[in-house]
This record gives sequence, structure tokens and C-alpha cells, in this order.
Amino acid sequence: MRVLGIESSCDETGVAVYDTALAGPDALRAHAVYSQIALHAEYGGVVPELASRDHVRKLLPLIRQTLAEAGMDVADIDGVAYTAGPGLVGALLVGAGVARSLAWALEVPAVGVHHMEGHLLAPLMEDDPPQAPFVALLVSGGHTQLVAVDRIGQYRLLGETLDDAAGEAFDKTAKLMGLPYPGGPQLAALAERGTPGRFKFTRPMTDRPGLDFSFSGLKTQVLLAWRDSDQSEQTRADIARGFEDAVVDTLAIKCERALDAAGTDVIVVAGGVGANKRLRAKLQQMAARRGGRACFPRPSLCTDNGAMIAFAGALRLEAGQHTPPQVQVTPRWDMATLPAV
Repeated sequence: MRVLGIESSCDETGVAVYDTALAGPDALRAHAVYSQIALHAEYGGVVPELASRDHVRKLLPLIRQTLAEAGMDVADIDGVAYTAGPGLVGALLVGAGVARSLAWALEVPAVGVHHMEGHLLAPLMEDDPPQAPFVALLVSGGHTQLVAVDRIGQYRLLGETLDDAAGEAFDKTAKLMGLPYPGGPQLAALAERGTPGRFKFTRPMTDRPGLDFSFSGLKTQVLLAWRDSDQSEQTRADIARGFEDAVVDTLAIKCERALDAAGTDVIVVAGGVGANKRLRAKLQQMAARRGGRACFPRPSLCTDNGAMIAFAGALRLEAGQHTPPQVQVTPRWDMATLPAV
């Protein structure tokens, strides 16, 4: 089955073709992502109405481009998958409208995919994919969650952030120190030049039981440290390193607790922050010490993309699941309500 995947939940337009007749990374026939970073940069964050309009402009050309790269025509599509939520309602409706129209015109099935399930399943597209049960860390600009995966489609929330997501904390902390939008990747790059240990920030909520997170207090600590410093470029890098170490250590501590709670030694990491090199190294060390595995998608599939939607949709379409023909999206959607595959 050749599935066209469409992602339009926020500020990236993603399109991909996934072919279930192939195996491993080869099954991803083609994928492309158009980022709206330049469009939103002058506002310091995503403007929902502008995001929706840009999806309208970019989606159809991106579909044509992706099909051409896959060596396919639109008539070769056997199914369509699209992000139905969670996300910005206007942006979601653009992708859903195009997807439903294509499916209706081609007389093929379509399925609405949960955005976070797409992220969660992205590492399964790699060679030697992990097998359930495992624990998933979903860590991005909008989410930080620990999820026990008993089987595909059967998820139990173990813990989540009580305030800022980890990626959101990266972005806001970068903004406090005057880094350009989007600040998270800029801060991580700056931390590479920072002196370890010069600034020591707390590892929030690790001094008590539980698997929930809180990152808002770290922003305040950074603000105070930056305000009271000489504000040199090296100090900025040292503070960035201290902040990144605090977030990475916190995530690793909570992940190990989640593995103990779920009774498994396999951790799967997905979402934009999953591309962070220090986080990857820390979790690989933790998993190796336990005799387990830490699994990640390739960096290009950590941020929002159509490939994860095409893959998650292909699994559900092959299981006989599809969505009614209405153009309907769910901006807030609990992943625990999904049916098992």
C-alpha cells in the first residue's frame, strides 16, 4: 500500500509517500518539509492565521514535488493519511481538507492520524525497530510526555509536564538571553561552547517521587543568572550549557524511573528535542547501563514531518481502520482514546 501522508498541525508543511511493500528506511519513498520559520520570525512565535494561509499556498505544490521525487503519479496513491490533531485548528483544517478531497477524488481510504502518535512511531521506520512493550519520551516544543506503549495504539500516560514543554522552555530561555527565533536550536548550538559546571541549575521535580515534569522554574533561574552576570558571549554560552545540562539530566532521571515503572528497558525518544545530541548520548548511556536500548528517529524525522504521518496512517489503513468522509479535526486529543492496531 502506497500512502500519502500530510502534516499541517502547526508551522511546518510536511508531505511524504510511504510504501508498505518495502522494508526499513527504503519504505519511505520520498518526503519533503516546508518550514515557516522565516514567516513567523518577526513575530517571535507562530501566528496561527498566517500559518494556515501558508499551508494553503504550499501544500499542493509540495504534494506534486514529493510524488515526483517518489516516481509516482497521483493515481498511484492507495491511501491518504493526514494529521487530524492535536494542533492549530485552522492549520489542521487545511491538511484535512486537501487529504479528504484527494481520497474522495481517487476513491481510496483516508485516515486521520494523531500528531503525537506519529512522533511516537517515527523510530519504528528505522532498521531494527523496537518492539512493544517500551516507554516513549515525546519531547517537543508543545509536549513533554512519558508514555507506556503496550502495543501500537494502546498507550498509557505515565507523566507529563505541568507547565512548559521542554522545547518551549528551550525557546523561551533563548529569548531571555537575546537569541533569535526559533531559540531552541540556537541555544543548543551555543551550549556546545559553554563551560560545564560554571552555572548549576536545579533538576526540577527529581527530588520527589513521580514522573511529571516542570520546566518553568528553570527559566527564572536563567533570567536571574543572566541579569546578574557580565552578559559576555562566553557567559551566555556557559548559562546555555548549564540550562541544557539541567533539562537533559531531568529527562534522563525521569526516563529511568519510567522504565522501572513500566517493567521494560527499551526507551523510544521522538519529537523535536529528540534531535538534541546531549540528550541522545545521555539516554544511550542510561539504557546501555541497564542492558537495554534507546531508540531514536533520524534527525530529519524528529521535527514535524509528513513521513511519520504516512507511516502511522499506513499501519492503521492496513489494519482496516479509516476515518469517515467529513472534514473533521480535533485540536485537543487524548492519545489514550485511540483504538489499538
